[in-house]
Formats: sequence, structure tokens, C-alpha cells
Amino acid sequence: MKSVAEICSDLIRFDTTNPGSGERPAAEYVATLLADAGLDPVVFESAPKRTTVVARIDGDSPDALLIHGHLDVVPADPAEWQMHPFSGEITDGCVYGRGAVDMKGSCAMTLAAVLGLAARGVRPKRDLVLAFLADEEATGDYGSRHAVTEHRHLFDGVTEAISESGGFSVDSGGRRVYPIAVGERGTAWMKVTAHGVAGHGSRPAVDNPVATLAHALSRVAAHQWPVRLTPSVAALLESLSEITGRPIDLDRLDAEADRLGVLGELFHGQIRNSANPTMLAAGYKVNVVPSTASAHVDGRYLPGLQEEFLATIDELLGPKITREFVNLEEAPAAPYPSVFFDELAGALVAEDPQARPVPYVMSGGTDAKSFATIGIQGYGFAPLMLRPDLDYFGMFHGKDERVPVEGLEFGTRVLTRLLA
Repeated sequence: MKSVAEICSDLIRFDTTNPGSGERPAAEYVATLLADAGLDPVVFESAPKRTTVVARIDGDSPDALLIHGHLDVVPADPAEWQMHPFSGEITDGCVYGRGAVDMKGSCAMTLAAVLGLAARGVRPKRDLVLAFLADEEATGDYGSRHAVTEHRHLFDGVTEAISESGGFSVDSGGRRVYPIAVGERGTAWMKVTAHGVAGHGSRPAVDNPVATLAHALSRVAAHQWPVRLTPSVAALLESLSEITGRPIDLDRLDAEADRLGVLGELFHGQIRNSANPTMLAAGYKVNVVPSTASAHVDGRYLPGLQEEFLATIDELLGPKITREFVNLEEAPAAPYPSVFFDELAGALVAEDPQARPVPYVMSGGTDAKSFATIGIQGYGFAPLMLRPDLDYFGMFHGKDERVPVEGLEFGTRVLTRLLA
């Protein structure tokens, strides 16, 4: 049987850049591994080469657990990397390449764990559904959204799910903290448009939409969003206070995040809503005032705060700006505290007695949003023990993305404990 590092390396060698040529070759590789282990994977496409693989493993309980991961990756420029981003090279104790962390490494751990159980004839504690999805790095339209609408039956009986962005170690002051995600901020990607009066660029503008839009975007970018503590983030802060032995001052959380360093990163982006202008488009000639100007804004909001977020956005944009959603998704939240959270934490502690599991809310989003629409409670749990000098958050979409082989092996052991 292939090692987890070898599976990760193999997956990275498939260029599944999104947008690009699709996930088909990587999906076929996954399906072959599963079929060779005696499983019966279902392979389907939402569009040519936009491929997803789903497999079910019978366990001792029909109360099923979903483990999902995505096969697509964001673009990578080889000129910016020390080695080719799709080489999958294993060197210096790490697997290098685009997707090593986000999230072919996690897919490899899932495969290694379930293939190991199958090879030993071990039956899982509960039914397992494995989903290796397309299109997470965009909107999920070709992946998780398609799966839950067109192939809903494949997820019958699933109550909980685990996936990316949780279960990794954060070292600080001799402490090893493992955040387990119990929620994530909602997504509000918007196209905003200013309408005005076209005219000659040499004449006084009657109503210049470029200027209107620029002023509006400046207000959005400069806005200081108020702190909004959700119950899960409040629980995280309480846990970090206990672990560090010093209370966190809730009245100065930005300063506290700076003081705590890497531990502060676990909550600094999760204590408020946010909106960042990311794209601009206007005009076609330097001496022509256009009739419209548009931009895209990446908006994120905390669970339960969509209405407040959108009201603030409308106030900041002003009456001359219209907006439309490119992508709008709710902010899912899983139960905490819960028996299942304790199971996840227990699997970590069993492999690392120094582990201090804590609840965590992701600042971004995952396919958990799609599965939440069919009642599946999602937790971020892709366990990794990391080297203290490895910038885990910097690996996401970053240059020289890599994951330690030891970390992958640790994660495979944790998942095996959880499943069996």
C-alpha cells in the first residue's frame, strides 16, 4: 500500500488548477485507489472534466460521518517557486507543491486512513461517506453544490462532517494548541456598480461614475467594523486565557491578538465582519467619461450577522451604487460543546498527549457551507502536527506550499483512531 506522503505527492502531480482543465485525472486516481481496496466509488461530472468521487463504507452504525475534501487548487506560477509547484517532490521531510496543505495532503490522509482500515479488515465505528470534490476554490457550483442537489441520495444518513482548516497544531511558548473549527464566516461576494453620465474627458463631468465608485470603495475599505463576539469565538478566547494563564482583555482584542502572536491569529479575523474591494473595471478610453463603473467586493460575515452586514454595506456604498451577489452563502455553525467535538479532541490527545484542543471559527469558507444546506453539521478537522517554524496559514495559496511528512503520518493516525 502507498504511504500517505506518496499519495499526497501523486495527487499534487495532477494539475487541477481552478480555473483550468478540471479535476478528472485526480478523481480517476482516487477512484482507482478506492476500487482496488474493494470499495465501489461513484464518479460523476457536473460539466466536462469537473469530476467528483463519492464512496460509502459500511460501519457498525448507520449514523454516517462524511469526510470531504477538494481536488482542485488555486493557480501557481512556477517562476515564483523554488521547485515546480506540480512536481510533488518529497525533500527535507516535506511534500512540496500546490495543494500540499490546501488540500491534497488532507485528501491523502483520508485515503491512507480508510485504505489502511480496509487492508486490515477493520470495520469503522459508523458508516463513512467519502467525497473528493471539484470546484471548492471557486463557488462550488461544479462540486459540492452540484453534489448536494443532483446526488443528494449519496449523503443519506450523514449527520456530521469533517474537512479542512482545523485540527492543525499551533506552537506558542511550549504549548501545542489544536483549533477545531466549529463554524465559519458567511460569504457575500458582490459586484457593485456606479451609474453616471458619459461625456468627454476634457469637460467638467456631470456625474462621473468612476469617481462615485472610487469614493464608495474608499468608504468600504476604511470602515472599522465593530467587534461582534459569537459564542464559539468567546469560547475560544476563554480557552486561550486558560491555556496561557493570562485573561484576554475583551475590550482590546486587536492588541491582544498582537500580544498572543500565532495564537492571536486564531481569532483576529473572526471577531468582526469584513469587506475588501478586490477588482475594478471602468471605461475604455482615457478621454471618455464612461456611463458605468464596477468593482467586486469580498464580504465575509459572522454567523447570525448577515442582515447587519448588508445594511452596513448599503450605507457605505451610498444611494448611487447598486449591488448584486456573485456568491452568497450562509455562515454555518456546528454544535459546541458537543459529544462529537469531544471525540475529535480525544483522537488528537491520544496521539499527542500535549495537545490542547480548542474551538475555532474559520475566517474564510469551505464546502461545509453546501453540506449545511442539507442538514450536515460540519467541523474543520484535518489533523496535522506541524513544525513550529512552518507558517501554516501562509501555506494556503502561498509560494512553496509544503506539508511535513511527519505531519501527514500523524494526521493519518488521528483519523484512524477517530474512525475505528
